[in-house]
Amino acid sequence: MSRFELIRTREPLRLRYLLLPVLGGVLALYFGYHATIGGQGVQKYLENEQELSALEEELETKRQTRKELERHVALLRPESLDPDLLDERARASLGYARPDEITIFRDLR
Repeated sequence: MSRFELIRTREPLRLRYLLLPVLGGVLALYFGYHATIGGQGVQKYLENEQELSALEEELETKRQTRKELERHVALLRPESLDPDLLDERARASLGYARPDEITIFRDLR
């Protein structure tokens, strides 16, 4: 037998059999890591959900505050302006009253 015949008849290296499974495992770990911890992974999704719920609560609080302010502004519109209410609010804000007056303040809420 010649030297070339011996080389051809040898069994392939065992490392060749491990190459594809190892490469597949490395790729699976890479994509698994990025699917859970990456910028668009599950962990980021959960963080975004928590932030969204906190912002929705803040939005509801702001909406309630806006409703209250709109109600107060509606009382000052010319169509619905009550002169007594205007006088009362001006006196309450300025702290002004004449000595012969009796002022009774109401809560507008």
